[in-house]
Amino acid sequence: MVEIKTDAALDAMRVAGRVVADALAAARAAAAPGVRVRELDEAARTVLHDAGATSPFLGYRPSFAPTPFPAVICASVNDAIVHGIPDDTRLHDGDVVGVDCGALVDGWAGDAAVTFTVGTPRPEDQHLLDTTRRALEAGIAAAVPGGRIGDIAHAIGSVGRAAGYGILDGFGGHGIGRRMHEDPPVPNEGRPGRGFPLRHGLVLAIEPMFIAGGSDTYVTDPDGWTLRTKDGSRAAHFEHTVAITEDGPRILTLP
Repeated sequence: MVEIKTDAALDAMRVAGRVVADALAAARAAAAPGVRVRELDEAARTVLHDAGATSPFLGYRPSFAPTPFPAVICASVNDAIVHGIPDDTRLHDGDVVGVDCGALVDGWAGDAAVTFTVGTPRPEDQHLLDTTRRALEAGIAAAVPGGRIGDIAHAIGSVGRAAGYGILDGFGGHGIGRRMHEDPPVPNEGRPGRGFPLRHGLVLAIEPMFIAGGSDTYVTDPDGWTLRTKDGSRAAHFEHTVAITEDGPRILTLP
């Protein structure tokens, strides 16, 4: 069931969204050559704790997962697309790191992701990141009353396909509110004018995931969580929690 939020609920979700933004900023600031990926999770945990927030990621176990998720962020490095588990792997100059984080504050959720390069980026990696970010912006711009979910999906997919990138098959955005994952699903490719209608108070997590090598397929690590590009190419993931309002899209996970 799709829940339409009140304006008061949107304000409450904005509080959770700010915590997510702060946690992502802390994780990014902690990333440097030689740092263990686990240390990014530790930085984000500190932000959540200090804000009085809890993590919707920690202990989360969807039907596909063999074990509950053990961290407050997903940290996906280089050919890992999403759902990477923070571990003792050390980062190197030029690594591409995607960090996804959520927060629960007073019963409301926020969810966002950012991808960045450690140290000096390769030009092709910078292009991947810039394009994926631009796709997110295009999806957000389409999140207006009177439109449909397909408009968001088409906007995202058009940017990715024009750049020759693959789009992670079977994964995309989602509704969000009291729970991190709610209806409706928000695909990263689709036909405009189709799907669930967009109206004031609908809140969506919009999150393009692009694969540099052009393939849409992935493989799953033995941990049952981490999704990697099948061709070994690098990937990028950006996400914001966005409220659809009569005044235009309201991004709830900005700093």
